[in-house]
Amino acid sequence: MDAFLLGFIPLFVAIDVFGVLPLYVGITEGMNDRDRRRLTTQATVTAFLISLLFLFAGKLLFSFLGITEADFRVGGGIVLLVLAVIDLVSSIDTERSPSVGPHRTGVTGNETIGVVPIGIPLIMGPAALTTILVLVDTYGYIVTVGSLLANLLLVWAVFTSAGTMTRVMGRAGSRAVSRVAALFLAGIAVMMIRSGIQSMLRM
Repeated sequence: MDAFLLGFIPLFVAIDVFGVLPLYVGITEGMNDRDRRRLTTQATVTAFLISLLFLFAGKLLFSFLGITEADFRVGGGIVLLVLAVIDLVSSIDTERSPSVGPHRTGVTGNETIGVVPIGIPLIMGPAALTTILVLVDTYGYIVTVGSLLANLLLVWAVFTSAGTMTRVMGRAGSRAVSRVAALFLAGIAVMMIRSGIQSMLRM
């Protein structure tokens, strides 16, 4: 259980479901509950399949490119740190993906917006993919897949009840949760960089 929690929390912070919730609401504005639920299911399934592909192909890619796990920890930590800083200094409407929104996507793209941009990169973006590879290196496949499933179920539940959630939290509440998550993400990024450097020094 401790290992599962240690795997769940970093991935929860990296996905930042409450931070991307306002973007999701904007993209799905004007949809009825049935279409929104279908779109949410499509998005979470897409995120799960992409993350599984990345999870199991990541090690082969490491071997092909000659990258060590310590290298990836440092590089991934730097990427997460940059993303966290961007989240902290940017506005809620432009963070994560400045090209998404109802004025860019439109309801005419309902068939695909569950895949892009909601599934990728809003749910499973660079931060989450990087975290997944670090988790499998630290805790193994079972804990990582379990943490991934738990987080995606939470994403599905939150997005399905998006209307109620936004009314309860409000725009300011969503912004505050996103900023707190970004601070934790920065701390996780520094931890990854530190552990990667320590592994390099032991080689």
